[in-house]
Amino acid sequence: MNGYGRGILGLPPVVKNIIMINVLMILAYYAANSVFDIDLNSLLGLYFPKSEQFKPLQIVTHMFMHGNFFPHLFFNMYALFIFGPILENVWGPKRFFIFYMVCGLGAAFTHESVIFFQYNHLIQSLSPENVQAVLTEGTAYFHQGKVFTDPDMQSLQLLLNTPTVGASGAIFGVLLAFGVLFPNTQLMLLIPPMPIRAKYLVLGYGALELFLAVTQPGSNIAHAAHLGGMLFGYLLIRYWRKTTNTLY
Repeated sequence: MNGYGRGILGLPPVVKNIIMINVLMILAYYAANSVFDIDLNSLLGLYFPKSEQFKPLQIVTHMFMHGNFFPHLFFNMYALFIFGPILENVWGPKRFFIFYMVCGLGAAFTHESVIFFQYNHLIQSLSPENVQAVLTEGTAYFHQGKVFTDPDMQSLQLLLNTPTVGASGAIFGVLLAFGVLFPNTQLMLLIPPMPIRAKYLVLGYGALELFLAVTQPGSNIAHAAHLGGMLFGYLLIRYWRKTTNTLY
């Protein structure tokens, strides 16, 4: 295991800076909302590419935005605080940063792929006139707090006008990596307070997210993104194992 510089709270540089950026962004989100009545999540959150509000930069910026401090930001950063330093000290800052970003971007790709299938299903179920009405009027209605009464039109309107925010996809990748590198490490769950090996925690979370993704496709929690972060993290670890003698 390599030793890398530690800063605030003994954290290695990449983990420290990711946590600091996320905290600063949630503070900026609250300040902009209360002082200027500007919703930064609407600007920096990730929209479906067919939405008129989509901007390419959102593919990255959404990973540093959160819906609230607690529980959304808190639990994501808590998990990064617990597992991230160990991985960064094993891999080094550069490789850990690459891993974190690949998991976050992979999570976004997975989530948007699911949205793509939902979008196509809705487009096929609606008449061309209703689709056009949503595309031309849906965003304005949404910002006025109005939604279409037709269920499919409403679903399409929400799909195009609801941004995705959060670091959860990258965090699930970090959790996956810890379980792969240290499978037999004993961890203590918060709820319920019981010990569990890292590999079983990862398998349990993965199974739960898959179950929720299948049974709650319209949830406001991006379960597919969580699975995507784990999947891309696993594939990257497999690639590194094939191209280097050791993960360390």
